[in-house]
Amino acid sequence: MDGQNLREFATDAMRYWEPRRIVYNLVLAAIVALYFALLWPGSRAALQLDVALFVFLLAVLANVAYCAAYIPDIFAQSSGFRDVWQRYRWILFLIGVAFAGVITRFWALAVFGGKRH
Repeated sequence: MDGQNLREFATDAMRYWEPRRIVYNLVLAAIVALYFALLWPGSRAALQLDVALFVFLLAVLANVAYCAAYIPDIFAQSSGFRDVWQRYRWILFLIGVAFAGVITRFWALAVFGGKRH
């Protein structure tokens, strides 16, 4: 793979993944908001600066993890399966959102006092 191909593959990957990052973040934020509401009034105790900073840290880490999709994307684009990959990479997106959603649920339960569940 030469530099020109890498640039083309990376550009294509960014065009695909970055608009979907918004959906990814909205799904994770909805899970956090849902569990915050479901665990009310116990979750009210979590309204502290340190907890807010911790949630911010987790959000940043979730976005770093989102970048992991670039690795298989660019690799698959550089293969002979580029056309097939581009039609089906949405499956990787759905699996990644589901995986991140499960992790987010567990963290939301831990942060907002879901010990009783």
